[in-house]
Amino acid sequence: MSSNFDKFQKRRVITSYVSVVMSVFLVLFLLGMLGLFIINSKRLSDNFKEDIVMTVFFKNEANDTIFKQFEAEMTAGKFAKDFKYVSKEEAAKQHKEVIGEDFMQFLGVNPLQNSYDIHLKADYVTNPGFSKVESQIRKNPLVADVVYDKQLITLVNDNVKTISMWVLIVSGVFAFISVLLINSSMRLSIYANRFIIKTMQMVGATKAFIRKPFVKRSIILGVIGAILAVFALLGVLFYVSSNYPALDIFKDIELTIIVLLGVLVLGVLITWISTHFATQRFLNLRTDDLY
Repeated sequence: MSSNFDKFQKRRVITSYVSVVMSVFLVLFLLGMLGLFIINSKRLSDNFKEDIVMTVFFKNEANDTIFKQFEAEMTAGKFAKDFKYVSKEEAAKQHKEVIGEDFMQFLGVNPLQNSYDIHLKADYVTNPGFSKVESQIRKNPLVADVVYDKQLITLVNDNVKTISMWVLIVSGVFAFISVLLINSSMRLSIYANRFIIKTMQMVGATKAFIRKPFVKRSIILGVIGAILAVFALLGVLFYVSSNYPALDIFKDIELTIIVLLGVLVLGVLITWISTHFATQRFLNLRTDDLY
C-alpha cells in the first residue's frame, strides 16, 4: 500500500516538474520569438519597402551609350539598391504572358519603350524621397517618363508606423502576462509542498534554509525550460534562414545572441523570484491557513 502511495507521489512530483518546465519553455519561446521579431522588424519592413519599383522609360533615341551612362549614375548614386534593364522586346514578351495575346500582331510594331526597373533603398522609400530621385532622373533629356505607385508608398509607411506601435504595446502586455503565467506555475509547485515547508519551520529551520532547496530546484527547472526555448528559437532561425535567405536573418548576429542569452537569464530570474515570494508566502501563513 505504501509502495503504491510512493509511486503516486513520485508521478505527481514528476508531473509537477514537467508542467513547470513546459510552462517556462512555452512562455520563454514566445517571448524570444517576440524579441527576434522586434530586432528584425526594421529589416522586414525595409525588405518590403525595397520591393516597390520605380520604372524609368527612355525615348527611342536613347542608345547603348546613354544606357551605360545611366547605369553608371545609378551605381554612383546612394539611393538605388539595385536596377534592371528591360528592353522593349522583353517588355513585349512580359505583356504577352500577362495578357495572353500577342498585341504586336495587331499593331505591326512594338509601341513599348526601353526601361529600367529601380528598387530604391528603404531610407528613400517615402514620397519626398521618390520625388527627389524622380527630379534627378528627369534631368536626363532622353528620359520619357518615370512611373511609381505614390499611394502604395504612403500606405506602406503608414502601416509600418502603426504596426511598430502595436508591436511595442503587445510586447509590454505579453511580457507582463508571461511573468504572471510562470509565477502561477511556480506557486502551484510550491503549494504542493506547503506542509513540508511548515514542518521544517516548526522544527526550527530558518526561512533562508527552507527556501534554498526550492529556489535551487526551480532555477534548474527554469534553466531546462530556457534551454529548450533557445533550441526551439535556433530551429526557427535556421528554418527562416534556409527558406527565406533574402531576409538575412543572421545579419545582426550580436542582437540575436543577446535575445537568446536574455531568454536564459529570464528563465533563471523569473523562476528564482517567483519561488522566493511563493515560499515566503507559505512561511508567513499560520498552520490552520494551510488547509
